[in-house]
Amino acid sequence: MATRTCIVSREQKPEAGLIRFALSPDGDVVPDLRRKLPGRGCWVSNSRAMVAEAIKRHAFAKNLDDKAQAAESLPMLVGKLMRAEMTQALALCRKAGLATSGNAKVEDALRQGKVAALIHAAGSSPDGAAKLDWLGGPDTAIIELFETNELDLAFGRENVVHAALSQGGQTRNLLDLVRRFAQYENLNVKGLNLPA
Repeated sequence: MATRTCIVSREQKPEAGLIRFALSPDGDVVPDLRRKLPGRGCWVSNSRAMVAEAIKRHAFAKNLDDKAQAAESLPMLVGKLMRAEMTQALALCRKAGLATSGNAKVEDALRQGKVAALIHAAGSSPDGAAKLDWLGGPDTAIIELFETNELDLAFGRENVVHAALSQGGQTRNLLDLVRRFAQYENLNVKGLNLPA
């Protein structure tokens, strides 16, 4: 993967550790999470704090265009877009037959040793989650980043609290997005190694 220079830290990093930003036709700075928008673009380390620092230092105007406008809400927008990507990826896991939900089905999958990652809705009961975590063992990624409404949207039904993901390409894609989001928000996810 190509390396790019962060406009804040001036460090060179692989593109996976950075976020690309581009200019809209109106001159607004917009995140380009998929790195496909036209134009020159610039790169910021994958960190909410670094995006905020880029705004504070007027780094977007210095690197894109003197008239580039970076909204104060840009760090929040990046996080929101990353969450939407994760929810969409989880829905694709479900459609690919790699995701199951419901306490009994998740427990059954764990007992069969077919789980790459466990998902608990943020704020779910610690007792219920702890029992499933124990069944998963030390190598199972445990994700507690999704809100209940995001899980409901991904699974197409209400009141999804626990889910399990089996191995597969869509699961790897989701875990990459989770890793990226956790790095951006400076969160720890058990069972996922975050890049430096």
